[in-house]
Amino acid sequence: MKTLILSCNTGEGHNSSARALKKAMDSQGIECEVQDTLALISTDVSKNVSDVYVYSTKSSLFEKAYRIGETVSSWENSVKSPVYMANKLYAKKLYDKLTEGGYDAVICVHLFPAEALTALRRKARLDIPSVFVMTDYTCIPFLPETELDRYVIAHEDLVEEFVEKGIPREKIVPLGIPVDEERYGTRLDRNAARALVCDEFAWEPSSEESRWFLIMGGSMGFGNMGGLISTLLQRIQPDDRVICICGRNEVQKTSLLEEFGYDGRFLATGFTDRVPELMDASDVLFSKPGGITGTEAVLKNIPLVHTSPIPGLETYNARFFHYHNMSYSTSDPLMQAEVALRLCNDASWRERMVQAQKRNSNSRCCRDITELVLTLTRK
Repeated sequence: MKTLILSCNTGEGHNSSARALKKAMDSQGIECEVQDTLALISTDVSKNVSDVYVYSTKSSLFEKAYRIGETVSSWENSVKSPVYMANKLYAKKLYDKLTEGGYDAVICVHLFPAEALTALRRKARLDIPSVFVMTDYTCIPFLPETELDRYVIAHEDLVEEFVEKGIPREKIVPLGIPVDEERYGTRLDRNAARALVCDEFAWEPSSEESRWFLIMGGSMGFGNMGGLISTLLQRIQPDDRVICICGRNEVQKTSLLEEFGYDGRFLATGFTDRVPELMDASDVLFSKPGGITGTEAVLKNIPLVHTSPIPGLETYNARFFHYHNMSYSTSDPLMQAEVALRLCNDASWRERMVQAQKRNSNSRCCRDITELVLTLTRK
């Protein structure tokens, strides 16, 4: 069996899910390839779309585009959206990739390739099973105009939303969001994780009683990290620690180090593959409400404070987590710090949040999706 996973370079989350699925399929002996969909046109197109996405999230453009998308998605299905028409343009290149590669199934972790596959299906040129994997806790605009075989969504409580938006109920499979189960499905001992982190970043060790706070802004370093860091440093103890992951936002990293680097309790780093160990070492995680990071956090069972979302999808993610008691969500840095300190001091609240995370997550999501794909190919 041979499977193609189609992703897109608009944020790192989609690629992360694609890699997690590939890892699970590799472990089952399934030949699998991850493809940046827009690179089928050209690497320049892929990079330009990625750059536009990054710019849109730092301005009001993304929110406006999302709202327009919600409006267009409410039109009759007979009306083809601009997103469908744009992705239809490279459908022939995708068809060539599928046929020349001899794939038995195709998985999309992004809307764009799902639109292109839909164009192929409408021309009766897609004859292998197709699966869409949602990487947020809501139904995205334009998804209902796609026509794939199955739609894997994050949680069973979201089924009615997807049905209401137009996804056929019989095609919906609530299995969760795929993340690396090996790295996020288990925990290191906290002290062992802290020792690894201190060794990795040449940081002075702290006492066992110290509290560690991890701040993440996604691969682009989104959000008002400075306000939160300043508030935390004013309220924590001399032996506590604050770690900030700025992703690929080197400007932000440099700015934070200039402002807070004098304080030995503070550490800023760029993109790192040590996120699982940093989560294990920390008592509370602050993160923008991305679907992937949120899923990784709940598998790690780390108390979670959601910070300012990128308007659109992440607003719905934050709402879902907050009302399922898996996180606390607020855009106010003072409240974020106060909630984090309370989570450290209130064992009962912390345990309730962790138990809610356990109830609402699936630690074998990648394996379940692999089995779904195998079942579809057998049919």
